[in-house]
Amino acid sequence: MKLKIINSERFLKAIFGVSLFLILCMGGFAYQHVQKLTKSFEMVEHTYEVNVELEQILSYLKDAETGQRGYLISKDTLFLEPYYSSREKTNNSFARLKELTKNDKTQQNSLKNLSFLIAENLSIFDKSFKYANKNGTNTADFYALLNNGKNTMDSIRAKISKMIAHQNQLLQVRKKKSNESLTNTPLVIYSVLIITLVILLLTYAKINKDLKNLKKKNIQLEIFKESTNQSEIVSKHGNWTYYINEDKFEYSNNLYRLLGEQPQSFDPTIENFMKFVHPEDAENLQKQVNRMIKEENLPFIYYRIIQKNGNIKHFKAYGKMIVSEDNQKRLLGITSDITEEVKNYKLLEERNLELERNNKELSSFNHVASHDLQEPLRKIQTFISRLDHKEANNLSEKGKLYLERIKIAASRMRLLIDDLLQFSRTNKSEEVLEVTNMNLILENAKQELAETILEKEATITSDAIPEMTVIPFQIQQLFINLIGNSLKYSKQNVKPIIEISYSKINTDDVSKLKKPKYSNYHKLTFVDNGIGFDQEYAEKIFVLFSRLHNKNEYSGTGIGLSICKKIIDNHQGYIFAEGKLNKGATFEVFLPFK
Repeated sequence: MKLKIINSERFLKAIFGVSLFLILCMGGFAYQHVQKLTKSFEMVEHTYEVNVELEQILSYLKDAETGQRGYLISKDTLFLEPYYSSREKTNNSFARLKELTKNDKTQQNSLKNLSFLIAENLSIFDKSFKYANKNGTNTADFYALLNNGKNTMDSIRAKISKMIAHQNQLLQVRKKKSNESLTNTPLVIYSVLIITLVILLLTYAKINKDLKNLKKKNIQLEIFKESTNQSEIVSKHGNWTYYINEDKFEYSNNLYRLLGEQPQSFDPTIENFMKFVHPEDAENLQKQVNRMIKEENLPFIYYRIIQKNGNIKHFKAYGKMIVSEDNQKRLLGITSDITEEVKNYKLLEERNLELERNNKELSSFNHVASHDLQEPLRKIQTFISRLDHKEANNLSEKGKLYLERIKIAASRMRLLIDDLLQFSRTNKSEEVLEVTNMNLILENAKQELAETILEKEATITSDAIPEMTVIPFQIQQLFINLIGNSLKYSKQNVKPIIEISYSKINTDDVSKLKKPKYSNYHKLTFVDNGIGFDQEYAEKIFVLFSRLHNKNEYSGTGIGLSICKKIIDNHQGYIFAEGKLNKGATFEVFLPFK
């Protein structure tokens, strides 16, 4: 969730940055266009200014010419005033024109020619004044000067007209550009506004979407926070955070409750927390805390606290450091109330001690069963044998019947003691697993049962069995009991047939294996043609001392299959039985494939 929020925030920042950049570009483009339009207006205005100055020069020269003629006709010096002022104005306009046309080589060249013509025209004016004052105006030379002045004036008019025409050409070009700029500017500005508006709308849509997602995430965070609080209460733990950069702590509400206090009832500091620590654990805990602050890490620590009501609680704490993107270090910790666990552990220790005592007593019982009970039983059977051999003829018929029953009971007692000894031996966990030749173990088991096999003319067939990692003695006992069980419960007047098959299986293919610890198992299947049993007793037959038949019908103690079950449990395997009355029984053995 945190990663999604960070990515969304980065994406939003990227969109905002791109939007701002585009808006600045659009603004710059619009500003540049307006500047271009302004410059085109200035160029048009500049053209008009040049034309005005040219017209002014021509007007000033005409005023000078008019003043000259007026003076020559009337000899009145008042007509010389416009003559002299026009000369000064002409010089000023000419200087202005040179400045206005400094970037136009054509006009600069024309100005040079115009300057020469104006100087020549003014020189003719001066000569005309001097000549008229000296020789009068009725001479051929005076008229020649006037004629030269007229020709020069015509040349000036022609030159100015040409310069004005040039400016008018420039004016048309500049007007065209100005009109284009004037036409395009509203479109450009409108386009910039539209694009800016679209970008803003897209940004707004993204921000609005993120706000909705943020609101949704906040609701989820509130739910998560509340569920976390409830989880802390149920699981009896509290969270705390140590802000390393700021050297301050923050405790969750339930951590206060674990201390027997109201949430946020005191400042979350080490000093305040240490007030609750058991005096015997305070020094060690303080060392661990100092080490935590120094190494920025906290392994599991155990300590006790004393609540204000006097209750002693056992705590377990753990902390792990996390570094955020802005390089802020935080140590996130969990403190758990393990008082119940400690009590249960102590209770378990007491029960283990009790179990050890019981095991010792059971071991003593086994010793008694294997030695002390064997000896008197052996003497009983010895004296019964002597009585039967030497005194049987002296007994009455009832005496002989009683003697026979005593012999049967002693034999059953012998069998029961032997089976109990076998069962007790399968309880020993110190047996070592070995890589074992299973075919050899099977042959040894058949040798143990050779007399019964010959007596019943039984047929036993088996597949080749691979080596397995087992406890050899126990597996041999397993084979003896399973084969012996098939021989014992064979049909009368029917030769027993026992088939032993092997296969390797995958646990996924066998649904009856509950919570298997291995992915593959060895499977041994024992199938016989005996009397079988009702399937409802398939599990009961593995219970200690459980018998399906009367002891007078079939001999046995009800321990054999219990021994098989115990052996399989010692090997972390499985054993299942399947029977059909008068059709036979099937035993499936699953041993781990190691």
